[in-house]
Amino acid sequence: MKFGVNTLIWSAQYDERVRGMLPAIKQWGFDGIEVPAFHPLDFPADQIRKDCEAHGLECTVISIVVQGLSLISEDAGIRRKTRVHLEDAIKAAAAAGSGLLAGPLYSPVGYFTGTRRTAEEWSRAVEGLSSLGPALEANDVTLGIEPLNRFETFFLNTAEDGAALCDQVDHARIGLLIDTFHSNIEEKHIAAGYARAAKHLKHVHTCENDRGIPGSGHVDWKSVFETLRQIQYDGWLTIESFGFALGEISAAASIWRDIERTPDLIASEGIQFLRASI
Repeated sequence: MKFGVNTLIWSAQYDERVRGMLPAIKQWGFDGIEVPAFHPLDFPADQIRKDCEAHGLECTVISIVVQGLSLISEDAGIRRKTRVHLEDAIKAAAAAGSGLLAGPLYSPVGYFTGTRRTAEEWSRAVEGLSSLGPALEANDVTLGIEPLNRFETFFLNTAEDGAALCDQVDHARIGLLIDTFHSNIEEKHIAAGYARAAKHLKHVHTCENDRGIPGSGHVDWKSVFETLRQIQYDGWLTIESFGFALGEISAAASIWRDIERTPDLIASEGIQFLRASI
């Protein structure tokens, strides 16, 4: 397995703050960084690739569906624009040297209709994700679709639903990102969610129940790691958390306090726990 850390711990974008952290990230024992491409046309892919190569790091990329876009919208024009946005994100990930693009790539985080997901919305998501196949193939990128907890989306909350979505999309390059933070809220048993996702599991976020240092809370890590070994998962284990004062990003993740003494500790102590546990 490989160990990664999401740079949203330090900044809302790839900037000098993040660049300055790369030597420490490597020294702490990470194999790579995970960088956000929320606005792929402004994504510094060439710089990220260059910096990662210079520090002996790899990278993965996460993205979102920004406000105003949605694969599940009843408006065909919005769905077309969303597909273009996601195709741009796929190209940006490839340009940065990443073979993986992951995130809740169906509707904006925090978007709700006030009702349950409909069959029509489900069908639109299947159609929209399926349409990304050629771009994924052309750019040698794999997609990891992320279920979120009920407070962030109504559309996709559990590993079981995520697996059902991937079954219908039925594309080898389209699978799931399963995050222990969201699973801690939505799954009866976190490890069982990983077992259910096994066929489609492309990426793993190893996050504590409060977004703090992995191993410091009540996530049942032992059973999670046992299950990952049983299903022969050999991808990334990436720590994802969010800076304590990143404006809109912190607000979107409901980070209202200093989770740990410093953001650095989430990474530096988290990687020690992961390497000792897996």
